[in-house]
Amino acid sequence: MTLTGRSLIAGQAVAGDGKTAYAFNPATNSQLEPGYTLLTEDQLKDATAAAAAAYPSFSTLDPETHARFLEAIAENIEAIGEELVTRAGLETGLPAARLQGERARTTGQLRLFAGVVRQGDFRGVRIDPALPDRAPLPRADIRQRQIPLGPVAVFGASNFPLAFSTAGGDTASALAAGCPVVFKAHNAHPGTGELVGQAIATAVRDTGLHPGVFSLIYGPGSSIGQALVADPAIKAVGFTGSQSAGIALMRTAAARPEPIPVYAEMSSLNPVFVFPGALEGDVDALARQYVTAVTGSSGQLCTSPGLLFAPAGAAGDAFAAAVGRAVSSCAGQTMLTAGIAGSWNAGAEALGSAENVSVVGQGAEGATKNAPAPAIFGTSVAEFVSNPVLHQEIFGAASLVIRYSTTEELVDAATRLEGQLTASLQLTEADYPAAAPLIPALEQKVGRIIVNGWPTGVEVGHAMVHGGPFPATSDTRTTSVGTLAINRFLRPVAYQNLPQELLPAPLQDPNPWRLNRRIDGVVHIAGAEEAATEKAEVNA
Repeated sequence: MTLTGRSLIAGQAVAGDGKTAYAFNPATNSQLEPGYTLLTEDQLKDATAAAAAAYPSFSTLDPETHARFLEAIAENIEAIGEELVTRAGLETGLPAARLQGERARTTGQLRLFAGVVRQGDFRGVRIDPALPDRAPLPRADIRQRQIPLGPVAVFGASNFPLAFSTAGGDTASALAAGCPVVFKAHNAHPGTGELVGQAIATAVRDTGLHPGVFSLIYGPGSSIGQALVADPAIKAVGFTGSQSAGIALMRTAAARPEPIPVYAEMSSLNPVFVFPGALEGDVDALARQYVTAVTGSSGQLCTSPGLLFAPAGAAGDAFAAAVGRAVSSCAGQTMLTAGIAGSWNAGAEALGSAENVSVVGQGAEGATKNAPAPAIFGTSVAEFVSNPVLHQEIFGAASLVIRYSTTEELVDAATRLEGQLTASLQLTEADYPAAAPLIPALEQKVGRIIVNGWPTGVEVGHAMVHGGPFPATSDTRTTSVGTLAINRFLRPVAYQNLPQELLPAPLQDPNPWRLNRRIDGVVHIAGAEEAATEKAEVNA
């Protein structure tokens, strides 16, 4: 597939009128071709206008065509082959195995969402039939469904060039909801974005949809991003990135004449709480698991554990020593960009120089550029709760081991945490009584609680929550992973006393889309009544 270095606006390659930007191989700091011409704010309006024009037809698409469209995107991404993995590796420094896993996750979630679209429960159909004879007042016929919000702006994530970028979670869930997408490509991996963008545009064309269903734009990060969020055609935003950038987008969205929701995933320390029983086993194995979670993908995961609480005393000392040994055998891995590596160095230096913080262990620098040595630091729980510097996220392979003496100290520390994506507990059955008071405290701070596991690796399914209180995310009520992510881009509409001829298909009595519906508060499974009638006729 040929890279053009251009944006894709409603299926057409468009050269930007602004400057030209290049990707760089972070392992060598060498420039990659082609250059990508950046759109101006005037050119951006073509993409948002096309998305607005696509909304009426795309938002009312029948379930089967809609599902086939999502499946076509998955098929087209797979058809790119190893060219996609190779280009993504050059632009990010991530190993092929990691990128192949990301590709599988991307196509897998598209197919998962296609199944959800066919089933249709996310449409939330509720019917309260008219009760004309009800006393003292009759009840009108009232029907409700969830409708798509409108065009959605999605921003590509630096650390997931496939799974949280062009066709990743936010794009997939917005498209599944029936919302056209204007995707702002991440300038660190533009070629990867274009390859996937072409796959989506081809699926739009081949399914016969309005071309404005998807546009891929390149532009100056801050200015074009702010203009995109401020554009009146955009009705919601999906973002994964830094806290400062996420908050800037939230402010722009809130200041609009018509404020819109921003679903931003920003920062998380993902604390791990180790209880005494967990240290009665193989502490070296536990330490290796922790270090692997910290250093995997050079620590550039939103779920990387940046904090670990371990007991004081001899058992905790043995564990800390094991952590030191484990990390000392690690070499740095190439980080996504030179800028991210520089930020890691600054953050690690600030943490290491903080008062009453020591080095538990440090690895070696990697053989490539931008591959700093992973490091794990240590402090006391008293120091942690009193020093705000120790609560700062370091994006990369660094973590802080915090020593505690009592469960009360753990609960107190948990209540002082900012919002997080996850919290993990390492324990045995003997630790259950001590762990029980911690669970309610963590429920107020995180979106996912894990026992005897590690936060890295987020399953894409129906029950997953990848979200949490601010600043982990901008809206604690939502998730950016799993099928519930579709609900972010929907809103309810009620229809009172509309004749059948004017009702949308999901609300019509014949149920032409064969949806499960809640009628008078009772769930009716699509096809169940017909099946029961047929069975009764056969038995008769």
